[in-house]
Amino acid sequence: MEPVNLFDLATRQSQWLAVRQSAIASNIANANTPGYTANDVEPFEKVLDRTAVTLKATEAGHLGAEATNAGFNVKPEEGTGSIMPSKNTVVLEDELMKAGEVRRSFELNTAIVKAFHSMMTMVVKS
Repeated sequence: MEPVNLFDLATRQSQWLAVRQSAIASNIANANTPGYTANDVEPFEKVLDRTAVTLKATEAGHLGAEATNAGFNVKPEEGTGSIMPSKNTVVLEDELMKAGEVRRSFELNTAIVKAFHSMMTMVVKS
């Protein structure tokens, strides 16, 4: 049986969400650190744009390239105009909103994988 790309995509998004959750947690932990600049991860869409999806060569005569290894870049957030007198750029409300987005994305990712897994199991059992 051939591997299904949906599982690879879900795994990649799950890894990205874990990195983003870590960046958000770091921002919240450093909310009172003078001079700390809030960080975020590049959008998942940009990660997908850099990931080449190609067909796999099953015989020596086939042409093609393997998918590129796209990493996740954690970078300072672009200025929102909210800088504390201590030069700290963390806005707790924004970070909590992002944490909620990550939680919802994890739940959606898990639900999609679970539903797809159930469909695959039904096909195999038939």
